[in-house]
Amino acid sequence: MNKTSIKNYAIWARNELISRVSQKAFEYGVEKDNIIPSDADSINGRLLSEEEKKKRQALVGEVKRKGYDQVIEEVAYTWFNRFIALRFMEVNNYLPDKVRLFTNENNEFKPQIIDEALHIELSGLDKNHVFELKEANNNEELYKELLLATCNDMSRYLPGMFKPISDYMTLLFPSNLLREESVLGRLISDIDEDSWTDQVQIIGWLYQYYNTELKDKTFSDLKKNIKINKNTIAPATQLFTPDWIVRYMTENSLGRLWLDGHPNTEIKSNWKYYLDEAEQEEAVSVELGKIKAEHAKLKLEDIKFLDPCMGSGHILVYAFDVFM
Repeated sequence: MNKTSIKNYAIWARNELISRVSQKAFEYGVEKDNIIPSDADSINGRLLSEEEKKKRQALVGEVKRKGYDQVIEEVAYTWFNRFIALRFMEVNNYLPDKVRLFTNENNEFKPQIIDEALHIELSGLDKNHVFELKEANNNEELYKELLLATCNDMSRYLPGMFKPISDYMTLLFPSNLLREESVLGRLISDIDEDSWTDQVQIIGWLYQYYNTELKDKTFSDLKKNIKINKNTIAPATQLFTPDWIVRYMTENSLGRLWLDGHPNTEIKSNWKYYLDEAEQEEAVSVELGKIKAEHAKLKLEDIKFLDPCMGSGHILVYAFDVFM
């Protein structure tokens, strides 16, 4: 796994997505210091459909409530979040219909889903519109429709990650995603496919690196007596736990709990970071013996494992392996 490439991509992708999302907001008359009234029927001479007007009103309301920068940041992060999740599932063959979203079978940036568009069955996908776009050879618009439909369809399987999107976020969907230098094109070219197959590590690293500039700015602001707020505390404090620390923590918590009552040399030999118990005084050993006797009564199904600070689920994934 080339962490330098992953870091460089994540930092670049954040700025690229913010730029693209800001451009879409501009096209709908929403700028940081200039917002065309929410009841406008047209923007820059272009008439808006009823659906566009409704979504634009929601966007204007959200910007007034949260602030322009915060809304743009949230939308950019939402698309980043979904793109990397879908790429992870694509490479590991986890997508429900097994059709690749970003590449072909040779891992070239030629989305298989465009070729299969007429045969794709996704809830909410307008097949007549797909046919029209296919006939017109409008691959950019077709790809947008397919990705949005895929994200909404995935809510059936991963509702926490893929909440259905039908509001202003669809207005701010980045354009020109089929270009080689787009956020998706570089996702394929900058990060080798093998990096996506090493459990969920890459997702954790991407999340952390995505926030690099935000974290640096937050700590720089602290030196200027600018306090951390609700919008900056996450990028400033969320850190990915490296694999060896995950293994050390899990083997010496879940692993020790089990081995205390069920000694097994073979299992222990597979754990690189497991630490044998230090020699204890007799009184302590007696008390530990009582604890081990209680642990011996445990069935595997009785054990509950909690990660109170779960990010990408890296610790839980390894805990699953230890349970197995």
